[in-house]
Amino acid sequence: MNNLSKYLMIFVIATAISGFISVQFLKKNSNTYKEYYNEISLENKLIKKELDEFKSFGVVVDVTMYNPEYPQTDSTPDITADGTKIIISRASNYRYVALSRNLLKRWGGAFDYGDFILIKGTENKDGVYQVKDTMNSRWVNVVDILESSGVKPYKFQNANIFKLTWMKEQV
Repeated sequence: MNNLSKYLMIFVIATAISGFISVQFLKKNSNTYKEYYNEISLENKLIKKELDEFKSFGVVVDVTMYNPEYPQTDSTPDITADGTKIIISRASNYRYVALSRNLLKRWGGAFDYGDFILIKGTENKDGVYQVKDTMNSRWVNVVDILESSGVKPYKFQNANIFKLTWMKEQV
């Protein structure tokens, strides 16, 4: 046998022994892992229940407005963060909102682009809106309603938003 064959044989034997030892270790400790898995599963169920209860009361936010124009948006004011193209002069008709990043799923929040939300706690802006845009990272717990140019600026504090899971966007 040449040296390459010897090294290959040693490698195969070492791999087999390592695999055997690993399997034996896992079998020996499987109860520990099952117990740990069961604990984590129970804990996750409790956390989910708490989050569901929290969501039933809504998320407390400030509600403001923005116009689709620079510098209130990026260099493409007619395209929302999810890629939706809008007609700028009809912005108020869309009922679209931008959410602060902490509220969006991609940053750990509960809402995603396309979700419908219910806003409550404003004087005259309560209603159903669709999440289409993202706010600058400096904002936290804020909903920005897309409005046409010329709409008088407004701000409502301590409003609530609710995710409407029964409404799905029709494709």
